[in-house]
Order: sequence, then structure tokens, then C-alpha cells
Amino acid sequence: MIAPATDQVASTFGIKSHVMIALITSIFVLAYVFGPLFLGPMSEIYGRSRVLQLANLWFLVWNLSCGFARTESQLLAFRFLAGLGGSAPMSIGGGVLGDCWRPDERGKAVAIFSLAPLLGPVIGPITGAWVADRSNWRWVFWSTSIVDAVIQILGMFFLQETYAPFLLGRKAELTRKSMDAEKASYSEIRTVFEGQDRSQEGSDENILYASCRTIMTKSLTRPFVLFTREPIVQLLGVYQAYLYGILYLFLTTLPSIFQGVYQQSPGVAGLHYIALGIGVTGASQLNARTMDKVYVYLKSKNGGVGKPEFRLPAMFPGTVLLPIGCLITGWSSQAHTHWIAPDIGIALAGAGLILSFQSIMAYIVDTFTLHAASALAAIVCLRSMAGFVFPLFAPAMYKALGFGKGDTLLAVIAIVIGCPAPWIFWHYGERIRNSSRYAKS
Repeated sequence: MIAPATDQVASTFGIKSHVMIALITSIFVLAYVFGPLFLGPMSEIYGRSRVLQLANLWFLVWNLSCGFARTESQLLAFRFLAGLGGSAPMSIGGGVLGDCWRPDERGKAVAIFSLAPLLGPVIGPITGAWVADRSNWRWVFWSTSIVDAVIQILGMFFLQETYAPFLLGRKAELTRKSMDAEKASYSEIRTVFEGQDRSQEGSDENILYASCRTIMTKSLTRPFVLFTREPIVQLLGVYQAYLYGILYLFLTTLPSIFQGVYQQSPGVAGLHYIALGIGVTGASQLNARTMDKVYVYLKSKNGGVGKPEFRLPAMFPGTVLLPIGCLITGWSSQAHTHWIAPDIGIALAGAGLILSFQSIMAYIVDTFTLHAASALAAIVCLRSMAGFVFPLFAPAMYKALGFGKGDTLLAVIAIVIGCPAPWIFWHYGERIRNSSRYAKS
């Protein structure tokens, strides 16, 4: 939301550097590189609800502080700290969906949930421009803090725990405390999700300490392990990072297209974000209505056995629509055609982004159901790095290549990375999953 008000921020603090101005927006995304690495695993130790609530409270405090910043350094620091808390839903949300819905029903939930990180950056600049225009940039932070405070209060009453190992672990702990120590030892009561750590010799206190230490170590290192050892996370993570980078590149270059090429006012140029929103929302709603139906159909053709690969059909058109949209956007802008032509390209690119985005997320949740939060944390980390870096080099790229050649380069990379991905996992995904210790076979 702060992107349209960065000129006001620069004027307030006397910022002249274009990189520093870009950092005001992108440093929030940079925090998404680090937050999921510990928030995702922590949700598998302390439960989803508790971590989400505390992370949201952390975001609320620092986002509110952004509105009171007196220097550019304070604003950048507060934005980064707010981003750490704001990254929680991105890394934990997919795990919650895996907790709550069966595979036959999960597609629609994933489609609706995954719309938020793509639609939010579209609606945010429009809303932020309206708020900043009628007040000042500080109210961009204060208004979002007011809304978030309401969400925080509602969450205290309505956000329930969903993670089965945590719920059963809490129940087992209550059972241990209620049992007579002479009739049953501490180590005899454990859940189906717990390993054999409790069977080791020693006092109950030592067993508890050793078990907690083992759980903490395994959980906090799991995102790194998944990214370094799991080809599924590596390949799909790289492609989703590229998708996210293109999204943020579009978000930061739309004003230069419609203000620079088409000489439109900032207010009118901002309305072209709607084209991206139409593409993202339209494709998402279509996919939400068909993903589960396709899954159930393919499951019935496979003898009633479902597979994560049955989430991939929507990714095939997605990998085609994205480069087509990039090419139309770049060359129509270069040729200075009617403004509707770039909007069509932007909408097609948005549709391709969301179709691939949703397919990847559903595939990861179905594959790493119990450890979905850790797997998604690794992917969110990678894609957030791309979202931070892409807007920084975009101005130099378009200045050197122009919109036509610049977007052609993006389209070629999208084809090279994206088009083989669904084909590889459709044919070899099961074999890859069977060789994994974390993937659900």
C-alpha cells in the first residue's frame, strides 16, 4: 500500500536515491526471506494458532510504528520488522489448509487462499494511493494497523488450533499428568506422531528435555533440509520464485508504462492495476471451481487412489499464458498501441501466474502434508528474495533493452524454467516422492 506514497515519504525525509525509495516498498518483502524459516517450523512445535497470533501482534506493533517514524532509517527498520510478522500467513497458511481439508476438498481452499498474496499487491497500491491522497503517507500505516487490530481481536476468539500432532501432544501431556506414576511411566504415553525418543532410559524430566531439544532441532532445520535435499521443493521453489519476481516487476513498472509511454496521470495509470487483478481473480475463481473436480475425476480413473500430481493440470496452461502475456505487454507498449493491448497482456500474465501459483501450492501441501509449513517456508523464502530483487534491476533492464526486448527476455526464461516443470512432475513425481523421507507416498 505504501508504493504510491513513496514520493511523499521521499519528500518528508529528503530521500534522493531511487534505490532507497524502492527499498521503502521492497524491504517488507525482504523480511519474508527470513520470517518463514523460523515461523513455519515453530508452528509445527507450538501449534498454528499460537504462532499466527503472536506473529500478527508483532506485525501490528511495528506497522503502527512505521507511521511514527522520524527518519528514513527508522522507517526501513520498522518495515523490515513488520515484514517478519507479516510473513507468518504465507508460510503457515498452507499447513492450516492441509490440516483442515481432505485432498478431495483441498483444491478450492488452496485456490482461494493463494489468491491473497497475488491480489493483495494489486489492491494495495490503489487503496494506498487513495489514503495517501486524502491524508498523508503515515495514515497508510495507521489505517492498516486499525484493520489488523480488529483481526487480532477476532482471532483471539475464533482462530482455533488445527495441527493434529500439537493437539494430540497436548492431550497426551494432560493424560500423563493425570496418571499415577506407579501404574505407568512417562515414556509409555505418546502420540502416533512422536518418535521413539520417549522410550529412552532416564527420568521423566530428562526424557522431556531430550525430546524437546530433538524436536526443536529437527523442526527449525527442516526448511533448510527440505530445500537442499528435496528436488520437488528445489524445482518448484525456483519457478515460483520467478513467478513472484515477475509479479513484483509488473507492479513496479506499470506506472512507467502508462505514465511514461501513454502520458497518463498517476491516478489514471494506477487504474491499470485492475487489469492484473482481473486476470488473477478470473483465473483463480475458474481454478477454484475445477481443481477439486479434476482431482476427483483423475482419482476415479486411478482406481480411487489420489496423487499430488493430479493438482498439476492447471499448471500446463499457466506456463503458456505467462510468456504470452509478457510478450503482448512488452511489444504493445514498445509500439505504443492502444492502452487496452498492454492491459490484455497484463491480464493474461496474471492468469498464468495464479494458475501456476495455485498448482504448486496445492502440490506441495498434498506432498508434504504433515510438514507443509516447513516446505512452504523454504519456498516462501526463495520467492520473497526474488520479489525483493526483481524491482531493483527492472529499471536498468528496461532502460537498456526497452519494454519489448525486456519482456521477451522474461518470457523466454519463463518458458525454459516453467514449461518443463509440470511435465517432469506429472511423469516422474511419484518416483521422486517415493525416494523422499518427508513426502507422503
